[in-house]
Amino acid sequence: MTAPLRERDDAHALLAAEIERARAGAGRLVLLRGATGTGRSAALEAAAAHAGRVGLRVLRARCSPEDTAVPFSSVLHLLGPVPEFADVAPGGEDRGSAARLWRLLRSYADRAPLMMAVDDVHLADEASHRWFVEAARRIERLPVLLVATERSQYDIAPRPAGLTHALSPSLVRTHALAPLTDEASAGVVRAAFPAAPDRWTADCVRAGAGIPLLLHALLDDLDGAPPPTAVPTTCAALYPGSYPAAVSWWLDNAGPATAEVARTLAALEPVARSERAERAHGAYGAYGTDGSAARPARATTAAHDEYGAHDAYGVHPGHAEHAEHAEHAEYADGGSAYPAAPGTALAALVADACGADPARVTGWFTAMTRLGVLRPDPSGRPRYAHPLLRDAVLAGWSTARRQEVHRAVAQAMLRRGDHIDAVARQLLGSAPTGLPWALRVLRDAVAVAAREARPDDAVRYLRRALQEPLPDDLRQRMLTELGSLEYASADAPGGIPRLSEALDLPAAPRDQVRTAIALGTALAGRGEVRTAVAALRRLESRLADGHAGLAHTLQTASALLSDQDQTVRGEAYRWVTENAERSPELVGASGRALLVRYAASAGELTAREAMRRMRSLLTEPADPLAEPFLLGTAAAVAQWADELDEADRLVERGLAGQHPSLLHPMAQALLDTRWDTAAARGAYGVLLATHSARRVAGGPANADAHALLALVETGRTQEARRLADAFDLRDAPDSWELNRFLYARGVLRFTEGDVPGALHDFLECGRRQSARAVLSPVVTPWRTAAAECRLALGNAQEALTLATEELRLARVWGTPRTLGRALRVLGRATRGRRGLELGAEAVAVLRDSPAEAELVASLLAHGRQLTGAGDRVRGREHLREGAERAERLGNLRLLAHAEQALRSAGARRTTSAHTGSAALTSSERRIAELAAEGRTNTEIAHLLHLARRTVETHLTSTYKKLGIRRRGELREALEP
Repeated sequence: MTAPLRERDDAHALLAAEIERARAGAGRLVLLRGATGTGRSAALEAAAAHAGRVGLRVLRARCSPEDTAVPFSSVLHLLGPVPEFADVAPGGEDRGSAARLWRLLRSYADRAPLMMAVDDVHLADEASHRWFVEAARRIERLPVLLVATERSQYDIAPRPAGLTHALSPSLVRTHALAPLTDEASAGVVRAAFPAAPDRWTADCVRAGAGIPLLLHALLDDLDGAPPPTAVPTTCAALYPGSYPAAVSWWLDNAGPATAEVARTLAALEPVARSERAERAHGAYGAYGTDGSAARPARATTAAHDEYGAHDAYGVHPGHAEHAEHAEHAEYADGGSAYPAAPGTALAALVADACGADPARVTGWFTAMTRLGVLRPDPSGRPRYAHPLLRDAVLAGWSTARRQEVHRAVAQAMLRRGDHIDAVARQLLGSAPTGLPWALRVLRDAVAVAAREARPDDAVRYLRRALQEPLPDDLRQRMLTELGSLEYASADAPGGIPRLSEALDLPAAPRDQVRTAIALGTALAGRGEVRTAVAALRRLESRLADGHAGLAHTLQTASALLSDQDQTVRGEAYRWVTENAERSPELVGASGRALLVRYAASAGELTAREAMRRMRSLLTEPADPLAEPFLLGTAAAVAQWADELDEADRLVERGLAGQHPSLLHPMAQALLDTRWDTAAARGAYGVLLATHSARRVAGGPANADAHALLALVETGRTQEARRLADAFDLRDAPDSWELNRFLYARGVLRFTEGDVPGALHDFLECGRRQSARAVLSPVVTPWRTAAAECRLALGNAQEALTLATEELRLARVWGTPRTLGRALRVLGRATRGRRGLELGAEAVAVLRDSPAEAELVASLLAHGRQLTGAGDRVRGREHLREGAERAERLGNLRLLAHAEQALRSAGARRTTSAHTGSAALTSSERRIAELAAEGRTNTEIAHLLHLARRTVETHLTSTYKKLGIRRRGELREALEP
């Protein structure tokens, strides 16, 4: 007996044995059972061919549902034309007919051994079905082998009892045809495409799902597109279409209920992977599908936005969804839209959407997984084995039907209290419903996605929500959100038309102001500052009469946005200043705060006075729309004034009040102040970690300038050079950020030894800042930087002029950071006794400043002055302290300068480090270890035969190197 099919040896052996038994005069029923497409018919044909070769007469019949109206139709096809049955009518008496057919069968058996091959016996008419059962009881003593095939696939609608239901097990041999293993399927693929690579073969195996019918159909379609052409993921790429036709036939055999479940499952799976990974979300409060609130399935919290409170939805920790590790990442790794639970929860959802029995759906999932059509992902959730298979299953539905399923699934998930994202993702695939619950789900999903910094998701939900029927005012608010999110994400050009459209729609004045501010922020971000200010002023003129407070907010926004363009900035501040002089109350607290900032940057105010005014303005009642401007401006001034803790508090307060899905200029301004504060503290690690998540695009931003400086200070000059070269400053739009970056690039060039290039950058920065009326060194100390370049180039007089002017401005502002820096550089330029006095004053001033890096630079500069003047002992003390502080700060540039200066001053090095336990001398470590054990200073002195004062001196030095203040911290600090 030949074996044309793979992994069917057991079936062939069984049939061969039964054929030999029939030849010996003993009959039996052999039932071949299997799912659709598993090769039942092929196995039956192979057995029939073998039987014919060994001398059996073979009678064949293929049962069909079209023949069920005629009694004994299947038997008559089997036994051949029987004239006496030509006039048998449907529904007629069949007892005598069955007897005559039995006698006919016996007559055949009397002539020769016989094999009756009946394919698809489950489709036989009732009379034939009964006859086959009765024949199975009688053929045991006849040379008759009855071989029948029967479909045994698990379906949603239960099938009638099978052929052997009423037979004794001794009368029948049943063999189940299992699906092909992956190894056998791979063998089929390689037989058709011998040169196929392993990856391509594995793809075909998954698409074939262990079903020979599907696998052979797929290989027929791929015959015109052999490897290395990728296995398609959609049926549209197949020709002539044997594979989708085979899948359709497979579903038709399963029945309408099973096909409905299969296609619903296919619709639930993602078409493509999202760029983000699936996040865990909480349970979504249950709502009635008529839009009315139902009792929440779990505890709920209210989700609010600036437009008012949304309906409450539960927010609880959910299950993280897993990406399936498969050949097609865009298919298998995508987050699914149903809850991240194993098959039982999914079956309940599918059953709810289809109106099916959940237990039957669970059973179908199990059966299809065993068959190979479904494969569990790492979380245990069943998915189709291949995207092509999923697409073929779904191909039987129209777009409208798919959309309806998504709506039904979303509704079912809402009833169950599933994740808000899960419900909203289903609505993405549905047509507009016009139902209140759908809009609420989408809007709240937008709020959650925006809060969790997932702008792409929020954009998708908003686009879908805007397809619903909406009143103009709500459409206006949602267009504002969508435009803001599109601009902030990858689709920056697309956001501006949305915001323009929103500004043209009728809306409440406050909503119009929000939209105008968002539009202005987007336009300014693209360098269209004048257009941005013009849009704000147009709306301001319409609101000036009845909504003065909102008009003030627009004035403040105009002034702030104008910072990106020096010409527009001057016009905007003149306008605000004139209004403030005529009627200060009309400008509002936020507008007056901007004027304080302007005066501070122009060198017209002291830090003390600026902070007094800011703190006074912060006590005034502020409109929610204007408060971000006040907080952001106050935070910037506090940072300039070295009130870093207060600046941090104002930044956090301002960011907490920002609506995550609306563009606002203060959102970026607050982040800029946060970076400025971190830079003032010398927090290089924070700056670099923040910048690593930023995409470098367009002109340089404040974060780029700080990152460039941080790289220089931490000794990573090659990385700094790559960052500096990432921007072509010739094409960068005019802005204060460009000026800040010019200063940072100048520092890099000076460190690299390109002093003329550094001087050019510093002077260009100064020219641009002066054109903007930014004269104070609180923003960018370009004068002292240029003065150091002049000194390096031997132009002491020009350096002296620059440093003197900076000191004058620094004394006006009066903070240690600016004053100490100016004193340090002026001391270097002045030289002599006066230079030493200025250097000493710089160190003294900066000891009360949070600007540790400025103190280090002043310690090193004054140390060099002292050693140059012959005071080598005090000079080395300053240099050592500067080295220790630089090391503790992580400033490798200054540390390198300190070590070079120490070597030049003849200092002896006893350790390789200036701070930490490695910096301790052997005497310091011994004394510190005894102190850590709890010994008193007197006891340590007696033990080591030292003076008590010596012990105290060593401990003081140890505390400084270890960066601790108390004896109790010694043990931990000494650990390596």
